[in-house]
Amino acid sequence: MRCLYCREWAGWFTRTCVDCARLYAIYQTHRGQVGLGQFLDLLLATGLPRAKIEAFLAADPYGEGSIRDRIIADVSTELLAAMGVHAPQHAQEVKRLREKGDWRFLGERPKE
Repeated sequence: MRCLYCREWAGWFTRTCVDCARLYAIYQTHRGQVGLGQFLDLLLATGLPRAKIEAFLAADPYGEGSIRDRIIADVSTELLAAMGVHAPQHAQEVKRLREKGDWRFLGERPKE
């Protein structure tokens, strides 16, 4: 069976390879505690190839937003909470904004 995250061979009865399981454990352990830069440092400290880490971060196994989208949503929620605003962000919203694109010129709406 192929890994849900990196699409490499995971094994006969497992859905996640050993490397991605290790990266996911780091994500779960530090979720909501560190920013994106610190996450990247933690993931790079594993010694895994950068391509494997990028594949893991870009993976969207359940269609709810990639791991990177989840990290950004967590960081945004923490930032808003620090400012006193209770507005939880979700990976689906980050995914929608990322896919929609950004504004190129002030006063011009992004493409729908």
